[in-house]
Amino acid sequence: MSELGMAASPVRSSRRLLAPLVSLLLLVVGLSSPAKATLFTAESFTLGNGLRVVVVENHRAPVVLQMIFYQAGSADAPPGKSGIAHFLEHLMFKGTPSVPAGEFSHRVALMGGEDNAFTTEDYTAFHQTVARSHLAEVMQLEADRMTNLVLAESQVDSERAVIIEERRRDIDNNPAGQLVEMMTASLFLNHPYRLPVLGWAHEMVTLSRQDALDFYHRWYAPNNAILIIAGDVTAAEVRPLAEKIYGPIPARSLPPRQRLTEPTTFAPRQLVLRNADVHQTFWQRVYLAPTYRDPPAATGYGLDVLAELLAGGVNSRLYKDLVIAKGIATAVNADYDASLRDYGRFSVTAVPPVGGDMAKLGRTIDADIADLLAKGVSDSEVAAAKGRLQADAVKARDGLMGPARLIGISLSVGLSLDEVQNWSDRIATVTPADVMAAARRVFRIDTSVTGELQAETQP
Repeated sequence: MSELGMAASPVRSSRRLLAPLVSLLLLVVGLSSPAKATLFTAESFTLGNGLRVVVVENHRAPVVLQMIFYQAGSADAPPGKSGIAHFLEHLMFKGTPSVPAGEFSHRVALMGGEDNAFTTEDYTAFHQTVARSHLAEVMQLEADRMTNLVLAESQVDSERAVIIEERRRDIDNNPAGQLVEMMTASLFLNHPYRLPVLGWAHEMVTLSRQDALDFYHRWYAPNNAILIIAGDVTAAEVRPLAEKIYGPIPARSLPPRQRLTEPTTFAPRQLVLRNADVHQTFWQRVYLAPTYRDPPAATGYGLDVLAELLAGGVNSRLYKDLVIAKGIATAVNADYDASLRDYGRFSVTAVPPVGGDMAKLGRTIDADIADLLAKGVSDSEVAAAKGRLQADAVKARDGLMGPARLIGISLSVGLSLDEVQNWSDRIATVTPADVMAAARRVFRIDTSVTGELQAETQP
């Protein structure tokens, strides 16, 4: 049932290369304009047991989406148990006393709906889309497995084999996945973000039924969850349902999250992976970056604009230089990933043409970054980048999944609903000075990892 998996292409407009579970950017929804508020009407309340509920109205069709985010992910794994959060995500479909194994998704399908789940470093999410008349039923199903999960040893054994095969497909037999995994482990020297969401292969084989239940009882509680209901409903309709269905589940004492901090780094890291199975080579550098929550407040928004200015389309700096002027790349991407709670990441990725000079590509990107730091950015290019970001925000507002997923991610990593809804206003205030301050903060070579995926030539 998991959505976890490495995307095939190393250059894309989303953040999936280094955060494969996050397919929607935290920067895609700017929703503060009063004239457009009806497209994104959100109301939040908290139940007595600590469950936070957000209702996002969208009355275009008689359909609703339920998403529940548990604030526990791969970075919360106990030592030696990497991948346990993702493993538990799979096992959550194995049944309760009232819903036998396999029945959860079957019942959703009988309603004419669909369901799935995904795991990331900081949270695990489950979602169902059904006709609005079935909302109470899917809420009952989800509330039931929040507290009544039952696991048979045979089910654990069979599902362990499934996640091991998932790793073989996405990492072990995927050179791009292997490089990304190694780069992430090299970028984070101390923080548990270095752990793969899928887990290290040698630890995955040891994950047990008791490991899964321990993680479940430690983190799966209403006071550690965020419930998002989006679609053809109102908060007035959802509140009594939530109080009746989720309200009786007792809160539990939660342990502190063990989040280590990164040490000072003294040297950049560089990785080269050569493999005969590589069909698309690429160059990538990832820098450790601040999050939206790190002061000063303008930094994260400045990094959004910086990424767009560098590689957001055919008029961006890197595209014009690498692809159009010099022809040493066929695609280029810059990405600010603020989807993690403790640290952000800023990446620059480029794909050379077949037989292209990877070393020259890297040197040219370095020169372009040095030129930006030396000469600054213009008012016009900052204004153009902000305009493109805000235009993309408008396009992302209409569906159910986009806003619901964005809100769940944002709240899970410590942002507020107000920050989500007012993203566009905050982007509008970014100045060239903000962009340059963000660039100087993030483009520090000692906090970076550079990776090259190369095709191994046959002797």
